[in-house]
Amino acid sequence: MVGFVSSRYLVLGVALSLAACGGANKDSYVDKPVEELYNGAVDFLVDENYEKAAKQFEEVDRQHPYSVWATKAQLMSAYAQYQASNYADSILALDRFIQLHPGNRDIAYAYYLKALDYYVQITDVGRDQENTNQAFKSLEEVSRRFPDSKYARDARLKLDLARDHLAGKEMEIGRFYQREGQFLSAINRFKRVLDQYQTTTHVPEALHRLTECYLRLGLVDEAQRTTAVLGYNYAGTDWYKDSYDLVGGQGQAPGLATPAQTSKDGWFGRVLDWIF
Repeated sequence: MVGFVSSRYLVLGVALSLAACGGANKDSYVDKPVEELYNGAVDFLVDENYEKAAKQFEEVDRQHPYSVWATKAQLMSAYAQYQASNYADSILALDRFIQLHPGNRDIAYAYYLKALDYYVQITDVGRDQENTNQAFKSLEEVSRRFPDSKYARDARLKLDLARDHLAGKEMEIGRFYQREGQFLSAINRFKRVLDQYQTTTHVPEALHRLTECYLRLGLVDEAQRTTAVLGYNYAGTDWYKDSYDLVGGQGQAPGLATPAQTSKDGWFGRVLDWIF
């Protein structure tokens, strides 16, 4: 009998507990006016409680999907996720916004914020550069789609850093191949820097490393020509001085340009044919 009574109280306790949980859950999802939800989310945002802000903006969209506030809330939720460093969630929200509202007046900002989600995740050149690649593509898209927007200039500035990171990764791989004695693979990497990232800070070193690799392969003429290009464009750098010493002073002296070097194409377009 005692056991039976205890069992009854146990069942009753579990039932009350479940009812309490259900009641709490119900209260947390109670319908509210759209203005109250949206303003509450903004308050969370002002207080830098970004995760709560994101959830409340999502609730605006969930409870009032056909209101004008829902569209704003979708974008604001993505922004709150970005501020909370939840970049994957922010990107998902922005992809949804872009798909649903391609003609929205804030569409340029949506593309820009997506680019920022990738950009802030750029890591050092020793790690995988997938985020850098995604940032590069997204920033290019902002610049291309919205060239006259207030976001385009900043996107172009950030593109320079993303481009420099990608070039740095190519240089790191090239130096690895060079250390391992795989000079042809190294040459391909250094050439890629010259071909795809010619405006970055890595170009002088890439030319110097090419000189080193050519000499290790016995390609003295190619090494001398590469040194000449390095001297013509970066005469004051240590990279040129080191290359000049390597080729035994046989590189073309800085300032002595051939007719090909003074053609209307940029220096880079000229010297690629000349060297390679």
